[in-house]
This record gives sequence, structure tokens and C-alpha cells, in this order.
Amino acid sequence: MARFARSFAEAVIATVFPPVCHGCGIIMSRHGGLCAGCWTEVRFIERPFCEVTGQPFDHDRGDGLVSAAAIADPPVYDKARAVALYDGPARKLVQALKFSDRADLAPMMAEWMVRAGREVLDGSDVILAVPLHRRRLFGRAYNQAGELARAVSHISGTPLAPGTLIRRKATNPQVGLGRTARIANLSGAFRVEPSRASAIAGRRVLLIDDVLTTGATVNAAAKVLLRAGAARVCVLTFARVASGGAETLYA
Repeated sequence: MARFARSFAEAVIATVFPPVCHGCGIIMSRHGGLCAGCWTEVRFIERPFCEVTGQPFDHDRGDGLVSAAAIADPPVYDKARAVALYDGPARKLVQALKFSDRADLAPMMAEWMVRAGREVLDGSDVILAVPLHRRRLFGRAYNQAGELARAVSHISGTPLAPGTLIRRKATNPQVGLGRTARIANLSGAFRVEPSRASAIAGRRVLLIDDVLTTGATVNAAAKVLLRAGAARVCVLTFARVASGGAETLYA
């Protein structure tokens, strides 16, 4: 009887809310995925990529390579990984989660993140989300990075420490800012809540965000976490913006 009731309820839900592709909206046979056409358009990030930043390379010259940018200006975080490049269906998913109240997308996106970020996830003790300032959080109703972090924690079993990292300054949008302006914009933006500092002391932290662009935001957050006693900070995002040009490879 319980199985029949569950099947009936699922049939009713499928009738009222038919499963659709999260990329293009066409009706599908089941909920929670992309159609074959959108799936083939996602540019998943696979090796070869920079072992530090996760920036994909245009050709392969062997394992353990680091980009020229990471050598010239090493990031504060240890490693960054992402599922896909920020375009096509991946961009639509991020924007729907971020601006269209589609928090229901977070579990699916988090499953992809767990697979893509296994290298940094397995070596982490605690998960944090890049926080929003309370003013922006009030306008959006939820933090998209927080939803992803909660889902990644649930799937992986790695504990989540919400409220540990605080955004104390309402920064201006980073879009259109140069590197120096981005760093200045984020100066003093984050702090660790003193009453929760023990959650990261001596621990390997995995910082979750939706998109990695220049890395200025996660760098600023990682710097604060390391100063507060974190042993290491790695970064995992759903998407990342590709570099403006081809990378030069260094062993």
C-alpha cells in the first residue's frame, strides 16, 4: 500500500510538474538532469589543466603542470577545481540557481561537483561556503554558494561549518573590474567569526562557490581563513571562467 501511494504521488507530481531539461526546458522522462543535446554542450573540465588553479590547458605536455599565471602570481589557496567552463548550459544552471530562486538545482549541481572535485574533497576536513553580505542575502533570500556547500556536504559526508566565514563588507560587483580593483574591492570583506574559529583551526578547509572568475574572491577568503588557523584551503566551484588566451605550460 505504501509503495502504491508513493507511486501515485509521484505520478501526480509528474503530471502537475512534468520533468524538464534544466538547460533548455524540453520535457524529459525524469526529473533532475539535462537532455542529450544540452549535455553535449557542457564543456566539462578534464585534464590537462593547471594543477593549482584548475585552469584548462589547450594541449597536453604531461602530468603535474602549473600555468604561467600561477607561477607568476601564486594564489593563496592550495588548489582549485571546477566542473565546467562558465558558458552554455553550465552558465544557465548557475544563473538559475543564483537569480531565479532555483535552489532545487543545487543537489544535481553538487553531485557533479563531488565527482569533479574528489581530489580536493577527499583531503578536506570541513566545508565552508563563500558568504554573501546580509544586505545581498536579504535581496536573494538564500546564498547560492551555501546551497551548493550544503548539498556537497550531504553527498560527501564532509562536515559543513556554516556561519564560520562572514562577509562583513558589501562589496561592489566584480564584473568589469581589473585585477587591482578587484583586490581593493575585496580588502577587508571577510572575517572569521571568533566563536566558531575552532571549526577551522588546524583543519583542511574546502571553500565552495558557484563560479570562479579571476580568483580574487576565493583568494581574499582563503587569506582570512589561513590567518585564523586553517591548515590549508582548497576551492571547489561548479563553473569557472576560461582565461582570455592560451596558457603556456611549465613543468
